[in-house]
Amino acid sequence: MEKTKEKGSDNWGKLAVLGFQHLLAMFGATVLVPILTGLDISVALFAAGVGTLLFHFITKRKVPVFLGSSFAFLTAIAVIVQTQGKAYATGAIIVAGACYLVFALLVRLIGPDRVKKLFPPVVTGPVIIVIGLTLAPTMISNNIVSDVAGGLLWQRWVVAAVVIVTIVVFSIFMKGFFKLVPILFGIAVGYVTAVIINAAAPVADSPLIAFSAFDNMSILRVPAFHLPKFSGSAIAMIAPISIATFMEHLGDITTNGAVVKKNFFEDPGLHRTLVGDGIATMLAGFVGGPANTTYGENTGVLAITRNYNPASIRIAAVYAMLLSFVGVFGAFLQSIPASVIGGTSMVLFGMIAAIGVRTMTEAKVDFSKSRNLLVLSLVLVVGLGVEIAVSEAFTISGIALPALVGIVVNQLLPGKD
Repeated sequence: MEKTKEKGSDNWGKLAVLGFQHLLAMFGATVLVPILTGLDISVALFAAGVGTLLFHFITKRKVPVFLGSSFAFLTAIAVIVQTQGKAYATGAIIVAGACYLVFALLVRLIGPDRVKKLFPPVVTGPVIIVIGLTLAPTMISNNIVSDVAGGLLWQRWVVAAVVIVTIVVFSIFMKGFFKLVPILFGIAVGYVTAVIINAAAPVADSPLIAFSAFDNMSILRVPAFHLPKFSGSAIAMIAPISIATFMEHLGDITTNGAVVKKNFFEDPGLHRTLVGDGIATMLAGFVGGPANTTYGENTGVLAITRNYNPASIRIAAVYAMLLSFVGVFGAFLQSIPASVIGGTSMVLFGMIAAIGVRTMTEAKVDFSKSRNLLVLSLVLVVGLGVEIAVSEAFTISGIALPALVGIVVNQLLPGKD
């Protein structure tokens, strides 16, 4: 059994590079939320960095998780920003974060063992698969298929394919340090490939690389922090989403634990991870950023590199904070072709789905039993094909609904896993 590498087990030079790899993995999704909602990108990066460090402090520096902008709140935040303003949206985000503290108290009172019983391998395995398979199509569509990605469709697929091949080669055939940073090399080779293709077959109206990110670039910048304001209507629209993200949190922490083969529900405790997530989200609201959440992208990096040292995540958090003040690095990261992010996502989320299969295999889940087949099938079908619209701004889908279905069905059906 592989063990999580503790702080100090790697030299700091290696951790610095691993941290930069984690930064690249989280960057695209973290900045996309403020872009789509109208919040400030620099503030989102700063909030993600500080929030991640707070999470690690609260969880005793044991959980290798990065916290970035949450997509679950995206629609509701966008509506509030347009109708009431940024300050009221971030005020409601603070309340949503506070809800996590209530959930943490309930978990503390109930006990991690009872919560763990709700998530046997026959439930967690399919939920982990759903996490990978639901996130991958969105990332591929937004970064490769969509016209927003820039360039011709064949150009984007060529770049994405180069990224995937590079990651595979470095993961399987390289040794030593090079085997630890396949994502970094995949992005680098993909970037160079995009530059060559864009120069050889340029598309004037839709360039493959967003060099416009360097226009009017300042060396240093100050994030547009702003204080929150509170309104009942904004809180009523945003705060209830925390119920769905609570279920997502359970799935993400389960997935992360499955990757590093540790039970984080018990040590440092699910109540601590919930408090860390909640405090990070509240801080984001106070400075004017989007709600934070645990990131599957970085869990995918852990799975590929097999380096589970939480220190590399904390280094990535520091990079994100510094990046929020440095214009040139922000411009470079924003210039990374969307097709490169798409190719990277295909590998990362595919790895997460594979971990779900591994979870059930290692637990020797008996699929000759009809009950186990039913739990698996219902979680997969609901997770991949069903969503319930509670209101115009609040839809239960993603991880929350299949996790809930898996828990309920597993409890109701006779027999045991």
